[in-house]
Amino acid sequence: MRILSLDEARSLPPWRRPVTLLFLMAAAMPVAFATWSALLNNFVVEVAGFDGSDIGWLHTVREIPGFLAIGVIALLMLFREQVLGLVALAMLGVSTALTAQFPSMGGILTITMLSSIGFHYFETVNQSLQLQWIDKRRAPQMLGWIVAAGSAATLAAYVLIVLTWESFGLSYDFVYMVSGGITAVVALFCYLAYPQFDSPHPQLRQMVLRRRYWLYYALQFMSGARRQIFVVFAGFMMVERFGFEVHQVTALFLINLVANMIFAPLMGRLVGLWGERAALAFEYLGLIGVFLAYGGVYWFGWGVVLASVLYVIDHMFFALALALKTYFQKIADPGDIAPTAAVAFTINHIAAVFLPALLGYLWLASPAAVFGLAAGMAGISLALALMIPRDPGPGNETILTRALPAPAE
Repeated sequence: MRILSLDEARSLPPWRRPVTLLFLMAAAMPVAFATWSALLNNFVVEVAGFDGSDIGWLHTVREIPGFLAIGVIALLMLFREQVLGLVALAMLGVSTALTAQFPSMGGILTITMLSSIGFHYFETVNQSLQLQWIDKRRAPQMLGWIVAAGSAATLAAYVLIVLTWESFGLSYDFVYMVSGGITAVVALFCYLAYPQFDSPHPQLRQMVLRRRYWLYYALQFMSGARRQIFVVFAGFMMVERFGFEVHQVTALFLINLVANMIFAPLMGRLVGLWGERAALAFEYLGLIGVFLAYGGVYWFGWGVVLASVLYVIDHMFFALALALKTYFQKIADPGDIAPTAAVAFTINHIAAVFLPALLGYLWLASPAAVFGLAAGMAGISLALALMIPRDPGPGNETILTRALPAPAE
């Protein structure tokens, strides 16, 4: 396999350059994962008879590989990052394709674990490659466009589901097989069609935990805990409380995609203009309001229209999470990016391992309390985000540090 430096890669045709590969992988991943997510709540309720507790356990199992993402560091001793990312992407695709073949509780948990290994290991490597291959000055805008590319690819899949699910009487088996198969085929194409690209800075092949990254670790932990509530319970609410069917849930996802295609590049531009501190503070303030309003849907019986609007707004705010990536890119030693991406994914999933199962039981007693807890988490995230300096960099990681040469630890 041919190995090229990033400088040498500039001589390649545009479609074979590193950034193009990042866009292609970003488009391939959500075809499988987002389709799996769109059908999941209806699939487990209609086929397996899941309740709130069951869905909580499912997502706890799904997040275990994220907690074990630190294992990427060991695998990088055997594989190049680019190869590992594509193998993980193919694993996600194949597992998604086989999802409907295992309609029991045990079968769903098993196939979900396998697809989750592919998803989380791909995302860990993919985030590392993005920060290594994209110049710091272009990163906010480029990451916004990459998010938009993933949304555009998924849009096509969701449009097909909405238009054909009822008209052609599609089955879960068929949709999972097609979406997962597309992702697996794209992963194989990327492996065969692209050379291997060398990053400008050699990456450490050991676990990296540095004291000066503590704020980044804390923000990652809170982001993972807070996001679980949206991922697990916001969509489940639309099915359980309002009786949404597959094409209705997918239509809601489709609206999110269109919003992401429009606003993600703008969000990237805003991060470049405002800086990470202001962008993250804006996100967390918005999420506090959204989660409190979710609680109002249960406490005061607010209707399905408001719940749907909140779902879209909630999803749009998460586009600003790219500011967390660019914050770390600015403060990190260049050789720390790959191992810290793995450590950060593990930290991000600490709460994800136990929170969905525990909150599943709380959901049975009071769904509004679940969203109230999420609002509190967003408040903690806001307090942490305000500790980011206006011009972060090595030696100036938080407002508690002065701009000094970067320490080794």
